[in-house]
Amino acid sequence: MASGEGFLTDEQREMLKIASQNVETALPSPRLSSSPKSPTSLLSDHQLKVPAGSKAPTGGIAVRHVRRSHSGKSIRVKKDGAGGKGTWGKLLDTDGESHIDRNDPNYDSGEEPYQLVGSTISDPLDEYKKAVVSIIEEYFSTSDVEVAASDLKDLGSSEYHPYFIKRLVSMAMDRHDKEKEMASVLLSSLYADVISPPQIRDGFVMLLESADDLAVDILDAVDILALFVSRAVVDEILPPAFITRAKKTLPESSKGYQVLQTAEKSYLSAPHHAELLERRWGGSTHVTVEEMKKKISDLLREYVESGDTFEACRCIRELGVSFFHHEVVKRALVLAMEIQTAEPLMLKLLKEAAEEGLISSSQMVKGFARLAESLDDLALDIPSAKTLFQLIVPKAILQGWLDASFMKSSCTDGEAQNEDKKLNQYKKEIVTIIHEYFLSDDIPELIRSLEDLGLPEYNPVFLKKLITLAMDRKNREKEMASVLLSALHIEIFSTEDIVNGFVMLLESAEDTALDILDASNELALFLARAVIDDVLVPLNLEEITSKLPPNCSGSETVRMARSLITARHAGERLLRCWGGGTGWAVEDAKDKIMKLLEEYESGGVVAEACQCIRDLGMPFFNHEVVKKALVMAMEKKNDRMLDLLQVCFNEGLITINQMTKGFTRVKDGLDDLALDFPNAKDKFIFYTEYAQKKGWLLPSFGSSATEALPTAAAS
Repeated sequence: MASGEGFLTDEQREMLKIASQNVETALPSPRLSSSPKSPTSLLSDHQLKVPAGSKAPTGGIAVRHVRRSHSGKSIRVKKDGAGGKGTWGKLLDTDGESHIDRNDPNYDSGEEPYQLVGSTISDPLDEYKKAVVSIIEEYFSTSDVEVAASDLKDLGSSEYHPYFIKRLVSMAMDRHDKEKEMASVLLSSLYADVISPPQIRDGFVMLLESADDLAVDILDAVDILALFVSRAVVDEILPPAFITRAKKTLPESSKGYQVLQTAEKSYLSAPHHAELLERRWGGSTHVTVEEMKKKISDLLREYVESGDTFEACRCIRELGVSFFHHEVVKRALVLAMEIQTAEPLMLKLLKEAAEEGLISSSQMVKGFARLAESLDDLALDIPSAKTLFQLIVPKAILQGWLDASFMKSSCTDGEAQNEDKKLNQYKKEIVTIIHEYFLSDDIPELIRSLEDLGLPEYNPVFLKKLITLAMDRKNREKEMASVLLSALHIEIFSTEDIVNGFVMLLESAEDTALDILDASNELALFLARAVIDDVLVPLNLEEITSKLPPNCSGSETVRMARSLITARHAGERLLRCWGGGTGWAVEDAKDKIMKLLEEYESGGVVAEACQCIRDLGMPFFNHEVVKKALVMAMEKKNDRMLDLLQVCFNEGLITINQMTKGFTRVKDGLDDLALDFPNAKDKFIFYTEYAQKKGWLLPSFGSSATEALPTAAAS
């Protein structure tokens, strides 16, 4: 017991000795001679046995409060085992204050009371957001795309990549053009290799949804974000249909919706928009995307002339843009299709570049994939593009420089047949839809039917079929086709869809002329009417011409359309070119506009007049409201109509484009108006200055409209 000294007191040792003697005394008992039992079973064995009908000697005390002492006597104990002579109290005795002394030799840290310590649970998304900020900051400092791509890959958490896009663009928006260009270049480089196309789309959707918040800190957030969206479309990392689809998910009053409108109407619909957008932030990085594409094209054409594969590989290496080698692949393949004799050289170059490790497997696959996605557009210039591509792919896989997995994800022969079946089925369905429209004149129903088909990539095909069918019918159907085109442009068709649709029409104009003798003249009228209805702008005609083969009959049709537009009173004549035979007839609309303006002028309410304009359901024709309102103001010699136009403009009922077009049409007819109203030119100058102060008109209108008018008025 020497080792136990300091742990047991003398009194405790005496109690332990008595307990041991009691156990030894109890061992001979037959009840305890069997296998050891648990304390619970021992307690049940020692329960009092009372004859039936008799009282227990404990006077009704519950058995669980009965215990035998070390001497064998039954005693009553306190509830929970506390108290009693010769006991140490209950397990947790709170009757008296207890104090733990850490200096006590018997101190046990396990006796310390537990304390709950609060700890922050780390959120993987928060950690990801913090990490990508460092990656972006470093990229803006170094301009090293490869390091940024590698760091993003090493970070993992690919499911959070949309947040990377949101953070990259939002950080670039608040910086100089250099960082904006760098952000666009990085997105193009990461596309498909590191960040999937759906994640790119999700990232831009998140940006659009947060546009209202961004606008609080960045004054021109709407315009900058519109540029980023437009640039993404031009760089082919967002599909053109993204804008139409995203519009449907955003409230019209939101900044995100304004971003999409600005991108579509101010940037993507402008002629030569691709070149303009790629140079918008140009020169801010070491080399712009546009300049890099030009360098790649130049070196490939030099290679076609020289045939020196070693020199071509050296030039590719000197570009120093391994992340952009997919563009080399794509342009090499396009050149091979354009110049049939160059195909063996291009395939040899790509094979050498792959074997040397100059062009990685992922960049090779990405280049082929990008070309596969643009085959439909390429087929407009190279009719045999799809066939040639389907011949090149097996060669590349067989020679080992294109991963065989591409065959599974690309448009193989069987899939090409499926695509053709899909297109043929689409054509059958749209013919039915167009015929129903010609019978019902129900534009909303037609738009719903097109949306149900869910194939926006075939919108140009629909336009071609619509006009082809209308051309073979009467003027009523031609008017309906023009009106429908205006409605589709507002609702679901992009300007690019309409341009491509007219290109397809003009390419097949010679075949169409075999069935429709006057096809060229009617196509010119459709084109000119599209410009008058604001579906296209005059510069789109140049874009259409650039996509047509030189000296073809289609180019002549475009020239004819241009001459129709520039003729005197072209707007009036072209709006009546089909005679107006539908429920949307031009003449009917003009009558309704005149009546609602007369009612308003005679004492009507502005709100009621606005509602009548809204009920017309012809927003593309609101320039007629502007024109007639101005003419009526001259006639009645009061300016009440300006109040109506102000309200219409403030509510967004009449857009700045429609307002400008209305003023332009009045200006074009001033000479005729002056015969009825001698002071027409002076009044028009007053109205124009008023409108410019109120911001109704496009800035370009001032330079083209009012400069010559004072002289004319004075004369």
